[in-house]
Amino acid sequence: MAAINRSLTDEQRALKAGVLEICKRYPGEYWRDLDTRREYPEKFVNELTQAGYLAALIPQEHGGAGLGIAEGALILETIHAAGGNAAACHAQMYIMGTLLRHGSADQKRAYLPKIATGELRLSSSWTSAGSRGSRSARSE
Repeated sequence: MAAINRSLTDEQRALKAGVLEICKRYPGEYWRDLDTRREYPEKFVNELTQAGYLAALIPQEHGGAGLGIAEGALILETIHAAGGNAAACHAQMYIMGTLLRHGSADQKRAYLPKIATGELRLSSSWTSAGSRGSRSARSE
């Protein structure tokens, strides 16, 4: 089995540092307060969106950064490592992958730029029908 190179490039280190700077403005108290009130991290998500981090995986021609999956994972990992909750960011970054893979050219032109700017927010949910539970990979 080939070894995985876990060292970061200069660009990835800069990406991580930029995300971390934003995360520092949202300490544990911010997250505990949101959790207590059961509220969405609107301010945090908006700041990450405005900085372009949540459009990292969207191709440049549609307003994103055109980065790869490793950079997307690095963004989410950095948020979690800094004490934040990247759950809201995960959907915004990854759900649009279905549109990238299966959407028509017209759909991509219509929706990807709006996802990149935050004008359109994405989410997902799963039900637990039958005995499948929350194991989405086993969904039919």
